[in-house]
Amino acid sequence: MKREDKSNLIDSLTEQINSANHFYLADISGLNAVDTSLLRRECFKQDIKLQVVKNTLLKKALEKSDKDTTELYAILKENTSIMFSEVGNGPAKLIKKFRKDHKKPLLKAAYVEESCYIGDEQLDNLVNIKSKEELVADIIALLQSPMKNVISSLQSGGQTLVGVLETLSNKE
Repeated sequence: MKREDKSNLIDSLTEQINSANHFYLADISGLNAVDTSLLRRECFKQDIKLQVVKNTLLKKALEKSDKDTTELYAILKENTSIMFSEVGNGPAKLIKKFRKDHKKPLLKAAYVEESCYIGDEQLDNLVNIKSKEELVADIIALLQSPMKNVISSLQSGGQTLVGVLETLSNKE
């Protein structure tokens, strides 16, 4: 690869890292062509961009980026793929689902909402991180709950009052 091509690739990676709030570093080596194709297809369905990168070029891109990713430098060994996603827990869910039938991909590290997660043992923690949409849905449900209780209390109280009035009118 020519020096100019490497420079362009580093600039492209740096731009993607700066624009992404979430990215995962994974090891997909050892997957055969069919499994790799299946993984790429699943990534495409979930709007996750999967890219295999050289560690030296990725390290240079991370160094040039605006994010503090110094913790990630130590894991840039052996094969590395980078997964970019708009949803913080999307790649973690994809990796966990894919590993039900395959041994890989292994999670090397993740950068989610300005925090670094190192190691495959962090996968369950990353799966449990809620996305923005999930948090909004939870807040709406919490806000609706007291209103529903008040409305049901008012409705049941009104029906009780009607029942008491009917009973009194029948007695007379």
